[in-house]
Amino acid sequence: MKKIDRAKLFIQNNMEIFRCPFCQNKITSLQGNSIVCINGHVINLNKKGTLHLLTHGVKSDYDNKELWNARRTLLQAGLFSPIIEQIIKELPAKKLKIIDVGCGEGTPLINLAKSREKYNDTLIGFDISKDVINLATQNELHPFFCIADLANLPFMDNSIDAIIDIFSPSSYGEFLRVLKNEGKLYKVIPNANYLIELRHLLYGDTGSRKSSYSNDKVLNLFSKHFPNFESKRIRYKFNLTPENFKNLLLMTPLSWGASNEQSEYARQNPLNEITVDVTLLIA
Repeated sequence: MKKIDRAKLFIQNNMEIFRCPFCQNKITSLQGNSIVCINGHVINLNKKGTLHLLTHGVKSDYDNKELWNARRTLLQAGLFSPIIEQIIKELPAKKLKIIDVGCGEGTPLINLAKSREKYNDTLIGFDISKDVINLATQNELHPFFCIADLANLPFMDNSIDAIIDIFSPSSYGEFLRVLKNEGKLYKVIPNANYLIELRHLLYGDTGSRKSSYSNDKVLNLFSKHFPNFESKRIRYKFNLTPENFKNLLLMTPLSWGASNEQSEYARQNPLNEITVDVTLLIA
C-alpha cells in the first residue's frame, strides 16, 4: 500500500481525533487527498502521507538532516531503549490513542508500536520540522506522522489517552485540553548527570555554567500544573563505538555551544561510554 493511501485509511478511521488548526473546529471529511473541516478549510496530504498542520512558518535549530540521521543511528542502536521500555511498562494494557510530542525521526514511537502491536493503538507522532517528519515516514509500521505545533495541537478536546514527551518543550494547557479525564502525560527530562562525560569533555568539570545542568525549573513548572505527579529515575551506561561517538556529537545540543577548539578536542578524545540519567514524570 502506498504511504498516502495508508495515511488516508488512518485518517478515515480516526477522523474524530483531528481538529482544524485554523479555526479549531472538527474535521468532517476526507475528500480525495485532503481533509476538510466544518468551516471548509482544506489541508492536503503529501505523497509521503503526512499532513502539514502548521498555520505559520516555523524555524528550528533542529532543521538539520545530519543531526537527525545521527540521532536515528544512535536510537536504533539502543541509546534510549531503557527509557522507552519504562514508558511501555507504565502504559495501560489496552488499546490507546497516543501522541508523541516532538517525535523527531520516529524511532521511539516505532519501538513502542512494535512492543504494543497486540493492542492496535492509534499512534500519532508530530514535530515542527518537515525534514524530520519525512524521515519518520520511512518505516512500514502504522504510526501516523504529521507536522504540527505543540502550542496549537490539531486534536480535539478530551480525545487522547496518553501523551509522550521525550526531551521536548511542553504546552501544558494544550496537553490538558486534549487529554481524556483519565488520560496520562509521560514526560522525560534530563537529570544533572545526563551525558555528563560529554559535558565535561567539552566544557571541563570546573562548575561553569556549561559544565553543569539543573532541571529544577522544569520540575517546578511541571509540579505547578500536575501537583500529584509520580516520578521514576532511569539511569544507565551506554557503550559507544567510535562511529557512534561521532553521531553523539552531531545529535546533541550539548555540543552546539562548544568552540572549535573544544569540539576538536572532543573528536580527538572519543568516549567509549556515556551516562543516560533521566526522570520520567507521570501525571
